[in-house]
Amino acid sequence: MEDFPLAGTWRRPIMEHLQSLLGLLTLVAVAWLFSENRRGVRLRIVCTGLALQVLLAVLFLKLPGSRGLFLSLNTVVGFIEEATRAGTGFVFGYLGGAELPFDEKAPGLSYVFAFRGLPLVLVIGALSSLLFYWRIIPAVVRSFSWVLVRLMRIGGVEGLGSAVNVFVGMVESPLIVRPYIAKVSRSELFTIMTSGMATIAGTVMVLYAGILSRVVPDIMGHLLTASLISVPAAITVAKVMVPEEGEPSSGDIAIPRMADSSMDAITKGALEGAKLLIGIIAMLVVLVALVKLVNLILAIGPDIHGSALTLQRILGWVMAPVTWLMGVPWAEAHIAGALMGTKTVLNELLAYIDLSNLPEGALGMRSRLIMIYAMCGFANFGSLGIMIGGMGTMAPERRSEIVALGLKSIVAGTLATCMTGALVGMIL
Repeated sequence: MEDFPLAGTWRRPIMEHLQSLLGLLTLVAVAWLFSENRRGVRLRIVCTGLALQVLLAVLFLKLPGSRGLFLSLNTVVGFIEEATRAGTGFVFGYLGGAELPFDEKAPGLSYVFAFRGLPLVLVIGALSSLLFYWRIIPAVVRSFSWVLVRLMRIGGVEGLGSAVNVFVGMVESPLIVRPYIAKVSRSELFTIMTSGMATIAGTVMVLYAGILSRVVPDIMGHLLTASLISVPAAITVAKVMVPEEGEPSSGDIAIPRMADSSMDAITKGALEGAKLLIGIIAMLVVLVALVKLVNLILAIGPDIHGSALTLQRILGWVMAPVTWLMGVPWAEAHIAGALMGTKTVLNELLAYIDLSNLPEGALGMRSRLIMIYAMCGFANFGSLGIMIGGMGTMAPERRSEIVALGLKSIVAGTLATCMTGALVGMIL
């Protein structure tokens, strides 16, 4: 991994690590304050969850060879981007990356995000569906689920539903355990919802890697690690906020086959990717427009500290203490807070785009990595609507309960990813 400067003395790094440790413990305490049954919280699952987070973080961030693994993942991302460009160039011509019929005045001016960046979702959707059909992803998911169930003593349904979130979205994940959704306990249901909020799907992971590649060179490994570490964090927070009061479900849960053949898997994956692509485009247009509208309205008022008030500045003030708790220096906390606020109120894609567009030196490398990990989750209000619609359809008899747990799942998912950010701040 990248070496971080000691910034003059040995005291500063130690204080930064203690700051992140304080933040990690504070975030767990906040989850406890939101608990439905504070006396029912099991200390064992909290300690096991934190220990598993630390173990995964050390395994992926500190062991020799981890940087090589991360760079290898980035090479894979590069291959996928190049392959996607071949497809977009064929369909969209120079808008999609084919040879330009004119001279480019400056590097990058011909890059059109809608035709070059977003189509990655289509290719990744097809690839992930194919890997699911070939039973490669299910094998990895089942292994991770086995670890979660054995170490954290959670139910098989929530273990499988949580593990699969690393690879698929918050709606596709419950589909894997759909026959059991109506029967699991309230705590298990909330754990599945929180895991969906605290991770990102593989279909957008590569897209985010492309956006952030110039911010952190080995970004793909970090995004994958963030989702992996956030799973035990999500389970920990969920079990603190909604403790288990009965016996967990059985650990023997079969993963259904989602396609009949390889070509069927590719077709279904591409079509699902198309739906996701349209949704992303629609949300980006609307959310960017709404942010601009709010900023135009706020600009009518008087300037604050010499400049116009904006939504980003307000969010920065609100979330600055949270980012400081994760380990971001106070001098950078307002900028980091604005990113965290954008991620929570709008979505993580816009927050990552804002991060990639920050001027050089606005955030140090350590702060950038903390924020990349802390923002790596779907916990926002748009995702809540998607989750309620999807899970409510799968288990209509529990729709009211799913709705009641919805806002709590955003809080839990945000706490989980912030715990991951704080943990990274402790280690780096």
